Amino acid sequence: MALALRKAREVARRYPRALVLGADTIVVCRGEILGKPRDHADSLRILRLLNGRWQQVYTGVALVWEGGRKSLVKAVRSGVLARKLPEKDLLRLSGKHLDKAGAYAVQDRDDPFISRIVGDYDNIVGLPVAATRKLLMQGSGLKPRA
Repeated sequence: MALALRKAREVARRYPRALVLGADTIVVCRGEILGKPRDHADSLRILRLLNGRWQQVYTGVALVWEGGRKSLVKAVRSGVLARKLPEKDLLRLSGKHLDKAGAYAVQDRDDPFISRIVGDYDNIVGLPVAATRKLLMQGSGLKPRA
């Protein structure tokens, strides 16, 4: 949530009349916080850690306005189970998703790494839409429909 808020406030300072949405996603496995891999070797290390294990995907979403003076923040969590893959498959997948927290892309049809998701799929592939909608409704003073 702090990273999402920091990103949104930075943009809001440059555009004080705008409503700004910021988001940031991390993966947590065995107590380790995983962001985007630094390089190919880090990608392989992350995939080995996640291999065959449950992990939690957290996305912080921040809505900021009035140049950053007003804000609302929410976090969403989803559970993700990685398949247990042989080392040769991990080597093939490593480095493929250096732009993704956790070094995998569940939406990629050629990426067989994830076997199960508990929670919101859109939290894992991008922006948690339901949480974002609630923030927008709350920020506008309207009540979301059930």
